[in-house]
Amino acid sequence: MDPIIYGEYPKSMQSLVGNRLFKFTEAESKLLKGSIDFLGANYYTTNYAENGPSNSPFLPTDARVNLTTEKNGVPIGTPTDVSWLFNYPKGLRDLLLYLKKKYNSPTIYITENGVAEANNASLTVKEALKDSSRIRYLDGHLKYLLKAIQEGVNIKGYYMWAFLDDFEWNSGYTLRFGFTYIDYKNNLRRYLKYSAYWFKKFLLD
Repeated sequence: MDPIIYGEYPKSMQSLVGNRLFKFTEAESKLLKGSIDFLGANYYTTNYAENGPSNSPFLPTDARVNLTTEKNGVPIGTPTDVSWLFNYPKGLRDLLLYLKKKYNSPTIYITENGVAEANNASLTVKEALKDSSRIRYLDGHLKYLLKAIQEGVNIKGYYMWAFLDDFEWNSGYTLRFGFTYIDYKNNLRRYLKYSAYWFKKFLLD
């Protein structure tokens, strides 16, 4: 984010990446600085982080950080059907407060926030619509989003990921992220899950 807020990469990044990092001309830096209308933030989960080894220059290890989802054998949040995604809503507030402080209180839209469930073929459609874990996830994250707003974060919008079940990156159709259940075996018929009705009620209350 630093280039489009401050016109240059962070000093730490310049030091770690060295001459492999793109250099802005003075004119380019001036064009970049403050050039956003708003900041879009995606949040799903949080990791613990610690100093990593200093390896040979390589993009995946440039940050020199080790990430883990547990500390002393205790998960950072409630496990989900996705190996890397733990339900940790406080992390959303922490992220937003960090962005507020580091980037001079920008206008922020939460452009993605959500959780997946396994695509369990043994469940009937009626059973699969009962996505209680998604409701718990959204309830917790929206409460912490409110806390961030009350602490001065300039939030202008929130988008839950996703409206529909879809083809999800390297997981394909094995995960379901949507408010709307897609029946892949029956001409892609669509059914609103319990979370969709919960979210509608949340917005109207």
